[in-house]
Amino acid sequence: MTNLNIIQEEKIKISRENYDNYNPENLLFKAEPGITEKLVRQISKDKNEPEWMLKKRLLGLKIFNEKPLPAFGPNLSELDLSKIIYYLKPNAQKNSRSWKEVPKEIRNTYEKLGIPQAEINALGGVGAQYESEVVYHNLKKDLEKKGVVFLDMDEAVKKYPELVKKYFMTNCVPINLHKFSALHAAVWSGGTFIYVPKNVKVDIPLQAYFRMNAKKGGQFEHTLIVVDENAEIHYIEGCSSPIYSENSLHAGCVEIHVLKNARARYTSIENWSKNVYNLNTKRAIVHENAIMEWVNGNLGSKITMLYPCSVLVGKNAKTDYIGIAYAGKDQYQDTGCKVYHLADNTSSSILSKGISMSGGISSYRGLVQIKKGAINSKSNVRCDGLMLDNSSKALTFPAMDVHENDVKVAHEAAVGKIEESQLFYLMSRGLSEDEAIKLIVSGFIEPLIKALPLEYAVELNRLIELEIENSVC
Repeated sequence: MTNLNIIQEEKIKISRENYDNYNPENLLFKAEPGITEKLVRQISKDKNEPEWMLKKRLLGLKIFNEKPLPAFGPNLSELDLSKIIYYLKPNAQKNSRSWKEVPKEIRNTYEKLGIPQAEINALGGVGAQYESEVVYHNLKKDLEKKGVVFLDMDEAVKKYPELVKKYFMTNCVPINLHKFSALHAAVWSGGTFIYVPKNVKVDIPLQAYFRMNAKKGGQFEHTLIVVDENAEIHYIEGCSSPIYSENSLHAGCVEIHVLKNARARYTSIENWSKNVYNLNTKRAIVHENAIMEWVNGNLGSKITMLYPCSVLVGKNAKTDYIGIAYAGKDQYQDTGCKVYHLADNTSSSILSKGISMSGGISSYRGLVQIKKGAINSKSNVRCDGLMLDNSSKALTFPAMDVHENDVKVAHEAAVGKIEESQLFYLMSRGLSEDEAIKLIVSGFIEPLIKALPLEYAVELNRLIELEIENSVC
C-alpha cells in the first residue's frame, strides 16, 4: 500500500461502479445517427450563435468530409462514424448554479463521482457537462470579484463574442489540423471558457467534469483558456462514461493561450469506458517567459489517440509534460506529447509512463521540433513502458526534428517487464503476488502521482489498482 493510500484510506472509497453506472435516457432532443449539414445548422440555431460561428461549423463539416482517417497508430476501421449520435440534449436546465436544481438522477451520478464534495473541499469552481450540455456551473465569489471568467463555452460565445472569436480554433487548433478537429468544429457543444485577467493568480483549481450516458453517443466539448500576462491558473478535467457494447466517440478540443509571464497547469484524468474511441485534441500557445504544464492520466477507452502539444512562440517559454497511460485487455493507448520550439532559449521536459496488461497496447508517440534560429533551446524526453505479462505490448515512437546546432536535446526510453527478482523479493517479505505488482506499479507512476492534487492522485492510483485486480482475478 502506498503512502497516499494510507493517508486517505478511510477518506476515499473508490468503486468501479461509480463510473460504470448509467441512467435511463431522459432527453429533450436526440439526433439521428450520423452527421449532416442540417444537424450542424440545427446545433448552431439551438444555441442562437452568431453567423461567424455557423461559418466555422460548416467549414469544419466540409473539411471533415474531405479528410481521411489518420494513417498512423491504432486501427480505427471499427469506428463507424455514421452510427454515432452527435447531439443529445438532456432534460435539464442549463448552467444551474445550485446542485439542487440539477435533476436527481443526474445529480446522483455526479455525487457518486465525488464532484460536489470536491467543490466544497478543494475547488474554486466547477462545471458539469452531461451529454451535449453543461447542467451545472459555478465560480466562487472571490474569484468573480477578481475578474476571473469561468463559463460554459456556449454562454461565452454570447457574453464575450470578440474574445472567443479571436481565439476559438484560429492559430492554436486550426480547424483543418486533422479529420477529428474538423469534426469537432462542426458539432462541438458545451465545454469550458476561462479568462484570467492580468496579474491575477488563481490559487485553487477550477474543474470541469464531462459525462457521457447514452448508447452510441458522442461528446464534443470545447475548452478555451486564456491566461493573460503575469496570471496563473490550474484547471482540472475529468471524464467518464458507462459500459455499453456499442461504440461511442469522444472528440473534444482543448485550446490554451498562455500570454507573457503567465503560467497554466492543465490536469486531466480520462477514464472512459472500454467502448469509447477517445480522439481528443489538446494544444497550447506559450508566449515569452510563460510556462505551460500538462499532467495527463489516461485509462479506460477502447482506443485513445492523444498528444498534448505546446507551441513555444516566445523567448524563454517553457513547457513540462507528465503523462501515464494504462492499457488492459482490448485497449490501445496511443499517447504522447508534441513540442514546437519556435523562439530562443525555450525549454521542454517530457516524461511519459505506459503500463500494459492482459494483451493491452500502450505506446508513446511524440515529437520535439526545434526550428532554425531557436538558439539555446533545451529539450529532455523520457518515455518508459512497463509490461505486466507476456501478452501485452509497450511501444515508443519518438521523433526529434532539430534544425539548429546551438541546442541541447536528450532522449531516453526504457521498455521492460516486471522482473521476477523484484516480485520474489517483495513476496519473500510477506506480500502476495497481486500486492507486489501493485507496489511496483505505484513506484513506476510516482512522478505523475506527485504532480496531482492529493485526492486526484489517490483516485488515479486506486483506479489503476482496480484495473490490475480485475485482470488478475
